[in-house]
Amino acid sequence: MSGTAYFFLCLALLVAGYAVYGLAAEKIFGIDRSRPTPAQTIADGMDYVAMPMWKIYLIQFLNIAGLGPVFGPILGAQYGPAALLWVVFGCIFAGAVHDFVAGMISLRYRGASYPEVIARNLGHYVMAFTVLFCLALLVMVGAVFTSGPAGLLASIKEVPILSDIPFWGWACLIFAYYMCATVLPINTLIGRIYPFFGALLIFMAIGLMVALFSQGYQVLPTVNLDTMLHTQHPKGLPIWPGLFIVIACGAISGFHATQSPMMARCMTSEGQGRKVFYGAMIAEGVIGLVWVTLGLSFYNSPEALAAAGTPAVVVKKISVELLGPAGGLLAILGVVVLPISTGDTAFRSARMLLADRFQLDQRPIKNRILLSLPLFAAGIGLTLIDFNVIWRYFGWANQTMACVCLWACAVYLARRKRFHWICSLPACFMTAVCITFICNAKIGFGLPMDTATAIGAGFAAVFLVLFLLRGRTMPDNAFERQA
Repeated sequence: MSGTAYFFLCLALLVAGYAVYGLAAEKIFGIDRSRPTPAQTIADGMDYVAMPMWKIYLIQFLNIAGLGPVFGPILGAQYGPAALLWVVFGCIFAGAVHDFVAGMISLRYRGASYPEVIARNLGHYVMAFTVLFCLALLVMVGAVFTSGPAGLLASIKEVPILSDIPFWGWACLIFAYYMCATVLPINTLIGRIYPFFGALLIFMAIGLMVALFSQGYQVLPTVNLDTMLHTQHPKGLPIWPGLFIVIACGAISGFHATQSPMMARCMTSEGQGRKVFYGAMIAEGVIGLVWVTLGLSFYNSPEALAAAGTPAVVVKKISVELLGPAGGLLAILGVVVLPISTGDTAFRSARMLLADRFQLDQRPIKNRILLSLPLFAAGIGLTLIDFNVIWRYFGWANQTMACVCLWACAVYLARRKRFHWICSLPACFMTAVCITFICNAKIGFGLPMDTATAIGAGFAAVFLVLFLLRGRTMPDNAFERQA
């Protein structure tokens, strides 16, 4: 089978995943199209604002599709064609299910933030840890998604006006935009400019793939069944568990569950859930598939891709070579938009989380600014740290949040005697991934891989047994009102 055939097979599997497995997840959850939504019952003109379906979908897609499905797949492609398998099957059976069930639970809980979803299903002790962990991750996302696009913009030398602005100038402009997006009503800024961001994103993905095919590049030249299973990272890094940490967005990402409440507060029917949550994740999987394909096709091998430089360098090189200076500039701007359209909502989600915890009315703008200032101070501080260091910790923290969320989703389904395995099985797998990684990695405990894998598998097994023994009988924590 040719590389082109592999690409279209992967694309078809993602589309089929939405049509078949997404519909199955919808039926398992048990949506109720007649149930009023928070946007209809507690509208406040700030966060609870009814919006049309197309806007909700596009905002959700851009919220979750930051640098992750671009930079992550470029780094993941260095592990070889196995990255294609993880993007496709991880997205269908783990990431999209995670996003859909978490988003629908938030909708049922009146747009509750991520920690409250955890509290109602795993208890308040887990929630206390989750609040701190979630805030740290959101601020980390804001910092990562400032440094990344600021670096890309500072690297543009083809446009004189842009080339005169240094990295810190771009970073300040991005932070200023983040502040506006965090404190203004959802439909004032985000709801109006995201359609334009979406146009750039579509141009980037479709334009680059069309150019790759039309200019005679060999698509996925090294891809076959053998290389999918046996290719080694050029630096000798093992596929297990590194690939499953490096490619987060595009396969599964805990960060997405922090974003879902934002759109859960704007939906007008539970019938929109599969399109908004499961569908947006499948679309992100397509972006991830595109960049794995571009990386392995343009550079012909994982070794050449690894030697090309940072993901930002790879993005710029591919964009300019395939689309020329003008088209390449637009494609680069599209990649810049991705992280900015996630960083703004990361800070907004953090502000909403704090507002929920402190029960602080968000209609007065002074309250929004009060909660936002310490978040931005922390984010600015993190931009002083090396981007690669932040990204490594972000990858592990992100996947750990996905583990916690999947276990909470499994408990929610089990309590209602629904088929919890769609969440509990990927929860087991990701638990093994995250614990193995932190036990083995240099940024963790540095244990031998065999030992780390045994510990990871052991924890996954213990969590599964505890869930099977207690998942169906865990209390609803009394304050579950709508679910």
